[in-house]
Amino acid sequence: MARILIVDDQDNARSMLSEMLQAEGYAVDQAPTGEAACAMVVDNDYDLVITDLRMGEVGGLEVLRSTREASPLTHVIVMTAFGTIEDAVEAMRFGAHDFVQKPFVVEELLTKVSRAARTRSLAAAERAVASDFRERYNFGNIIGQSAEIRDILGRIVRIAPTDATVLITGESGTGKELVARAIHANSLRAERPFVSINCAALTETLLESELFGHVRGAFTGAVQTRKGLFEEANGGTFFFDEIAETPPSLQAKLLRAIQEGEIRRLGDNNSINVDARIIAATNQDLRRQIEEKRFREDLYYRLNVARFELPPLRERKEDIPPIVATFLEKYGKKMGRQATLGPGVMDHLLGYDFPGNIRELENLIEQGVALAQDGQVHLSDILPNASGNGTGRTPNPARQSLADIVQEVERDAIVRALRHVEGNKERAAELLGLSPTTLWRKMKRLQLDWP
Repeated sequence: MARILIVDDQDNARSMLSEMLQAEGYAVDQAPTGEAACAMVVDNDYDLVITDLRMGEVGGLEVLRSTREASPLTHVIVMTAFGTIEDAVEAMRFGAHDFVQKPFVVEELLTKVSRAARTRSLAAAERAVASDFRERYNFGNIIGQSAEIRDILGRIVRIAPTDATVLITGESGTGKELVARAIHANSLRAERPFVSINCAALTETLLESELFGHVRGAFTGAVQTRKGLFEEANGGTFFFDEIAETPPSLQAKLLRAIQEGEIRRLGDNNSINVDARIIAATNQDLRRQIEEKRFREDLYYRLNVARFELPPLRERKEDIPPIVATFLEKYGKKMGRQATLGPGVMDHLLGYDFPGNIRELENLIEQGVALAQDGQVHLSDILPNASGNGTGRTPNPARQSLADIVQEVERDAIVRALRHVEGNKERAAELLGLSPTTLWRKMKRLQLDWP
């Protein structure tokens, strides 16, 4: 039977409700203050919390916040006096499951308690099934229990063994590479290489050489024969991130490699057989790209055999608490400090649309853990000019995370170019379409030391 916590500073009302629910077979605990309730939800696993809104220093909204942070699956029913319905609506906005007005009708309250307990029980059962599902398969760092994520995991299990080409679409930061890696990890190629390339990070010349390799003397600076990534991925999986950024001149060669299973190194007339499963990802509308003659229609159909459309984080906000918990643990270990969320932080995160999706959320949590001084991440740690009382402004899009992304792409492009020409900076600048001076400035800004 469900375990319930009743929170009310009126002794008679609290005792009466407790006796009534115990008579229905529920296990009931009582908290005479909001402060006591906040401590109890941390130390105990409740299926349902029933709390009055208007209490002493710590009211029902704070009990609701503490419950959501300590146990996201626990339902909360708020009790409010007649004439204060606006408070109940506010509580619902912050995640309360339901509300009742005092003096309440017994049958109505029992119905709402039964419904909440049943919903919580079903959620726990689904969570247990999902946990067993995750133990049997390798989903890496894909986090969440929402219906959208469960559907994606189920599709991964069905599609992974088929060897079909896969197209993954979704906004930036939604986890497209995580899905690609999960498909590989659950496929028959799991023990073979997983090779990835960001098609937006390289110039056309460098991208072609990276994909197909080259023979000695194929171009100035090609002092020795070099394998391309298609050969590196042989027997495994080749992941093309930002496939829409592939230059049109290379799309035909890419199509041939996928269809025929063979490539030619630059400067070589001999074909090489390759066997790699292709997974591509994009945040662009490829149908529009086709209409604008920027993407080949035949390549689109060759890639779009199995399709994954990843939802943005704003459409699966119930996954935010477990994602936050994962990042708190990750960066706590990395930085040698443990941190939890302070008052109001989870409410802000749940009320924000995250245009940068999971990547932006991760950036905020990493920043918060780094700045936390008392073991708690406060609003002021992650939001400039925010107060610590839960009334700070909604976060702006994470400009810092965008800067990080740009730097990562630049760094990757420069390193690849330098490796490609064995450290020749003038040749690397030529491949990148930069002047040697611009390349030098970028390397200095990125703190890239290259002999």
